[in-house]
Amino acid sequence: MDGTPRPPATPAQALSAMDHLIAAHVIGQQELARRLGLSVTDLTCFAFVLEAGENLLTAGDLAARAHVTTGAVTGILNRLERAGYVTRRPDPADRRRVRVAAVPAAVTRVEAVYAGHYRRLTALFADYGPGELAVITDWFTRATSLAHEYLEKLNRNDPEEDC
Repeated sequence: MDGTPRPPATPAQALSAMDHLIAAHVIGQQELARRLGLSVTDLTCFAFVLEAGENLLTAGDLAARAHVTTGAVTGILNRLERAGYVTRRPDPADRRRVRVAAVPAAVTRVEAVYAGHYRRLTALFADYGPGELAVITDWFTRATSLAHEYLEKLNRNDPEEDC
């Protein structure tokens, strides 16, 4: 591999490191959400809205991404709208649906809260070569897919299915 030489690691060590990363990020997300006056779920949904950019999500899209019911996403959107994070726009193709847009001032607020952390992460990624970054990106992508599959299994609550 390219980049800085790394000490060898076992799958158990990698799993433990991942668990510590997830725990640190869960706690960090709670603190960032608190600073922004949101719940973690509301902040996560706002992040999905930001990620979508100009391809505005429907409430149903957001519910699917957040693994919540459409009723729950209505409450989330109500809170985000009241707090000045999103606006709802009629879907031009289907007036029965709404699309969710981020409020520019809220985008600026959220980016400011995350800026320092993202700068530090960018600096950390700079310590890795292109081949290593490809492996890291592949791992994150595949691990995210596994996490979504696991969440879907949990949500089905099928006692016959091994989670």
